[in-house]
Amino acid sequence: MKYFLIVLIALTLTACTALESFSGITDYFTGGEDNTDPPNELQEYNAEIEIEVLWKESVGVGSEDYFLKLVPAFKDGRIFAGDKEGEVEAFELLSGDSVWDADFEMPFSSGPGVSTGTLVFGTSDARVLALNAGNGEELWNFPVSSEVAAVPVIAQGVVIIRTTDGKVTALDESTGRILWDYELIMPALSIRGTGNPVVVNNNVICGFANGKLVSLRLNDGKHVWDASIAIPGGRSEIERLVDLSADPLVADGIIYVSSYKGGTSAVIEQQGEVIWRNPDISSYRGMGSDWRYIYVTDVNGDIWQIDQRNGASLWKQSDLHQRKLTAPAVLENYVVVGDFEGYVHWLSKTDGRQLARIRITDEPIDAQPIVVDGVIYVYAKDGTLAALKAKTL
Repeated sequence: MKYFLIVLIALTLTACTALESFSGITDYFTGGEDNTDPPNELQEYNAEIEIEVLWKESVGVGSEDYFLKLVPAFKDGRIFAGDKEGEVEAFELLSGDSVWDADFEMPFSSGPGVSTGTLVFGTSDARVLALNAGNGEELWNFPVSSEVAAVPVIAQGVVIIRTTDGKVTALDESTGRILWDYELIMPALSIRGTGNPVVVNNNVICGFANGKLVSLRLNDGKHVWDASIAIPGGRSEIERLVDLSADPLVADGIIYVSSYKGGTSAVIEQQGEVIWRNPDISSYRGMGSDWRYIYVTDVNGDIWQIDQRNGASLWKQSDLHQRKLTAPAVLENYVVVGDFEGYVHWLSKTDGRQLARIRITDEPIDAQPIVVDGVIYVYAKDGTLAALKAKTL
């Protein structure tokens, strides 16, 4: 699939298509460097905090060179992760001790989604696998319409699945039975990757490759509303890319969503009204938030702080430009991101300055770090799973 998409892009290019429109997208698909705008070299600075590695373990081969939505997930004092070959392991959050591991020899492409008692993975050969979170035993395994491109979401006994053909499918958590599905016509070309759905007030919120944000009823999949976040424009398919590939973020009844080229917007959850747009900050990586601000890793690997009330940008951190940063995680006074060389960076929420960094592997980190009880958990593409904590000097 990865190489098919690269070929498809090449075939789409015409003599009148500027190279600049292709620059950066090759980096997204292949993981290679964008030669027109190379990543910044790391510079020395005086660290203001110290990063302690509480524990570090390995989960199979990770996702290797593939662009997959394999991420860590936590529940009930444990953290779970899987690799692209179907290995799954559960660890104690505090100690990193292994609780159980299992190998299903399946091509995992996304997951796990987690609820009390259940883990759910999607595969690149269009299957969904549910496991007992307590011991790793298989509960059910059912086919869907195509590769599962987003992390499954479990809410109120329903598993929400996003597939690469543009479908949203709801499965019964207990049995895997299909409850409903919803399909939106997709553009001829789209970014490799799909934003994870979110469930808010009994509605499923999904962003699509055509620039629309859609709300569906959780119990039956009925359309509630849709909002046009980004409008495709340009002569070529590449110029018209406006995918909502970044995971939506929800806070206090507002949905924050970013498009590949269509800026970042805030949408009222109940009726889908767009209350502000910031056209200058676009992302496929994703966002983090605190009580007042959102933090966005943009398409160039720069990080922005944005006011939730009006979309105004307050600071921009560009020292890590084009280092293929993850979506930001927010912890206390810090913004935390991983990069393509295995470094984890701590930034100040006040002004974005670099406070500390640590290298946990020499392979890329593309999964957003997660925060649990003051600890940052990071999962790298080689399967390295690490627990990190900041200490003042």
